[in-house]
Amino acid sequence: MKILMLTPYLPYPLLSGGQIRTYNLLKKLANKHDITLFALIKDNKEKQYIPEIAKYCKKVKVFKRSSKPFTIANIFKTAFSSFPFLAIRNHAPKAIQAVKKELSENKYDLIHAETFYMMPHLPETSVPTILVEQTIEYLGYESYAKKASPLIKPLLKLDIKKIKYWEKHYWHKCDKLIVMSEDDRNYILKIFNIPSKIDVVSNGVDTNWFKQKKRNQGKDPIALYVGTFKWLPNIEAVNFLVKKVWPILKKKIPNIKLRIVGNNPTNSIMDFEKSDSSIKVEGRVEDIRDAFVKTHILIAPVFSGRGTRYKILEAMASGTPVVGTSIAVEGLGVKHGEQVLIGDTAEELAKLTKKVLNDKKMWNKLAVNGKKFVEDHYDWSLISKKLDIIYKDLGS
Repeated sequence: MKILMLTPYLPYPLLSGGQIRTYNLLKKLANKHDITLFALIKDNKEKQYIPEIAKYCKKVKVFKRSSKPFTIANIFKTAFSSFPFLAIRNHAPKAIQAVKKELSENKYDLIHAETFYMMPHLPETSVPTILVEQTIEYLGYESYAKKASPLIKPLLKLDIKKIKYWEKHYWHKCDKLIVMSEDDRNYILKIFNIPSKIDVVSNGVDTNWFKQKKRNQGKDPIALYVGTFKWLPNIEAVNFLVKKVWPILKKKIPNIKLRIVGNNPTNSIMDFEKSDSSIKVEGRVEDIRDAFVKTHILIAPVFSGRGTRYKILEAMASGTPVVGTSIAVEGLGVKHGEQVLIGDTAEELAKLTKKVLNDKKMWNKLAVNGKKFVEDHYDWSLISKKLDIIYKDLGS
């Protein structure tokens, strides 16, 4: 089957959840379909990674978007556009013309667009279109806006209205909508009650890759937080962890340490280690497996955003016990006390973290059950088969 895929990023290197998802799906589906990838890049230096992606694609083309989000041009365009800032900053005029030309010159069975804000790059076409929503964007921004400064809250509310309008518009316009969890599907079905149009193809993990690293944690307990800090829910979560959970946890376990790992930590996040010697902000690491196998527990105090979260799946795949909020594990199908421990207040998260670290039997139970659960439900080989079925059904 011949497929044109559009992504707002080049799926390599593996620095974000979206990149991890697209890269692994391309690897698994490369021998089954001819996939042409049109991707957006922020910097021409990213072109060095095209050969890695080209291994799994018939053709790869990249298009430049603004390197920085908050440019005067982007802000000005958003102010006078019906589109939200999210769509404006991911707008690439050359991609629009290139997609139109590609579709006119070649016969495609399917178009696969990752994220609703790639949809404006498509012309009117009879080719069936799949839209993949890695998260329900407007819900994440609504949650953040509730806690935003009064100075920017009115602007956020206006922009969120735009996101909500266009996100729902493209849900309706596409031929098939793919979401990350049953929770997301059920939420959207309350808005568009068309069950046959919405399928779940969740995020996954390369479980064999995680098996290659053996656990290597020291005696003193180390807690871990993982997140890409361009994503507002991750900034919110790490702030809650450091400011609310960590003071309680240090009183319960005086020798505990915290490692904060993830791309693009803000200056305020970097400052955490300056004011607290028990905290180490490492930012990006070359191999995320090292972060998991060298620590004793992942703490995930997530309170906004939707979709399945890689940090949870990867922690379980590496045999690292997880303590998180209900939203952090939402849609995964895990059970409290079996694969993870769930708490929704700072006191609960601190108490549960102490419980796991002080109870070796509980630690082992969560580590073993979590790893098996991911292998049985979230390995990329299983996830890619679901997408392959959708391709064949829609493309035929």
